[in-house]
Amino acid sequence: MQKRKSDKYHNILNCAGAVFAEHGFYKSTISQIAARAGVADGTLYLYFKNKDDILYQYLSFKTDVVFEKMNAAVAKGTDAESKLRNLIRCHLEEFQRDKNMAIIFQSEVRYLRDIESQVKDISKMYFDLLSDIIEQGQVEGTMRQDLFVGLVKRFILGAVEGVISTWVSADGRYDLTTMAEPLVDLYMTGVRGG
Repeated sequence: MQKRKSDKYHNILNCAGAVFAEHGFYKSTISQIAARAGVADGTLYLYFKNKDDILYQYLSFKTDVVFEKMNAAVAKGTDAESKLRNLIRCHLEEFQRDKNMAIIFQSEVRYLRDIESQVKDISKMYFDLLSDIIEQGQVEGTMRQDLFVGLVKRFILGAVEGVISTWVSADGRYDLTTMAEPLVDLYMTGVRGG
């Protein structure tokens, strides 16, 4: 019984993501989400308080999944540069794999005030990963000691988000992951110690 409930819950979340990506959060309705999930409208209220709660839980679920993969990818790296390459590649792979998630994170999330604290928490988790990588690079001597780490973190995340946003705008017509290596090369050329 719990497995079926879990499957139904995740199905609703994924269907909600498709509806939000297609129609935008504000124009999406509970009825559209229920229809896409193949359930009655009332069934959604067994799992969620309202449409805002669906979005909140969708973002939490996707964040957990993506960060689990990102942490695993970073852990496979042996040095700061390989960890950064693994992180950026994983980030782009996950957003390419789930275009609805990419659309929601790039087009919807940044404009919704109600989830501002959740977005800050997600950014902090990403910045914490980057901080560890940058500090390791400084210890290894592959990244300059005089870097303003906060600026570097914003530069990296901003560039990655910009690449994803451009890909979303192009309707995903090219392989997003091909941008990982050039991005990291750009970072490393700009921050490499001499």
